[in-house]
Amino acid sequence: MRTYRTNAGPVRERPYYKLREIEDICTEALRQVDLYPSTPEPVRIERFIEKRFGVHPEYGELPDGLLGYTKFGSQGVEEIVVSRALVEDGGQAAERQANSTLAHEAGHGLLQGHLFALEDDLTSFFGSDIDPAASKILCRNPRPQGARGYDGRWWEFQANQAIGALLLPRPLAVDTIRQLLNAGGVSGRQTLQPEKRGQAVKTLAETFDVNPAVARIRLEDMFPESEASQLSL
Repeated sequence: MRTYRTNAGPVRERPYYKLREIEDICTEALRQVDLYPSTPEPVRIERFIEKRFGVHPEYGELPDGLLGYTKFGSQGVEEIVVSRALVEDGGQAAERQANSTLAHEAGHGLLQGHLFALEDDLTSFFGSDIDPAASKILCRNPRPQGARGYDGRWWEFQANQAIGALLLPRPLAVDTIRQLLNAGGVSGRQTLQPEKRGQAVKTLAETFDVNPAVARIRLEDMFPESEASQLSL
């Protein structure tokens, strides 16, 4: 992790993580509580939150547009709440969406919890996404460009990257779709050709019990379409 100096807010340095660093942090956190799967299978994200942070995730009535929040104290995560509306219909897609939101909130705890121990006032640092009365990071619906878009809220971007790192650990995800991969060009690097991406998304979604959108984003993290095109030239 590196830090960058900033003139916005009371915190003079903000954390910057490369994706690989986020993956290493999430993998180590899963291993520390014995919840890193030995074979490709769904990660028990609720149990992970309970064991890693010592809190039980709650489902509550939240205002429209608010998906969940993480409350922090000087010792780290004190509360994680997800909107009950995400799971109201009880279907598979809703349950998967709730798990993704839990992984997002866990990402806040893993990647940004230390900021709350170091600073007294983070209101202007996080802007309107923090509740100053309770030290909560409020997680709202993404802007129209979708979860993949980046609108300057670096803390949300980091937490979104933690979703894939927690729910689809890279080595397990690669093993799951290994038969769909091929070596590309003289480098011998594994690539995924466009015609196989749909099957890869489906396989990841079914194996790790995540929505296809989450599997698609994770796949792009591991095997960017642009990279496959370049290596096939």
